[in-house]
Amino acid sequence: MEVKLIHNATEYQAALKRMRQLWGAAEGTPEYEEADILALVINKYEEEHYPIDDLDPIEHIKIRMEVLGLQPKDLVPYLGDKGTVSSILNRKRPLSLANIRSLHKGLNLSPEILIKEIILAA
Repeated sequence: MEVKLIHNATEYQAALKRMRQLWGAAEGTPEYEEADILALVINKYEEEHYPIDDLDPIEHIKIRMEVLGLQPKDLVPYLGDKGTVSSILNRKRPLSLANIRSLHKGLNLSPEILIKEIILAA
């Protein structure tokens, strides 16, 4: 496992490719540890080079899904059943605090960004 800081777009694309390969690694394995560290490095690069603070939380989730090559069914472990995932992604149901915690841990999304969903729904 050799995770380095990302300095340019080529390294960013390579990091995303590696993250896709590591996706779903079993917790406690070296691959899981690498994915966890890689997610932090990718997040740092994205925050510096692709600021998206003006997007709503659902758009942040959709962007992360695209970056990681995920489908809505891949969010079931974080959001609940397929119906719940669909309702949330279609803005028919707000994120719960439990959803926000799961998305933060599982997809390394900022809780500060996701909490906007609760504020906007109020």
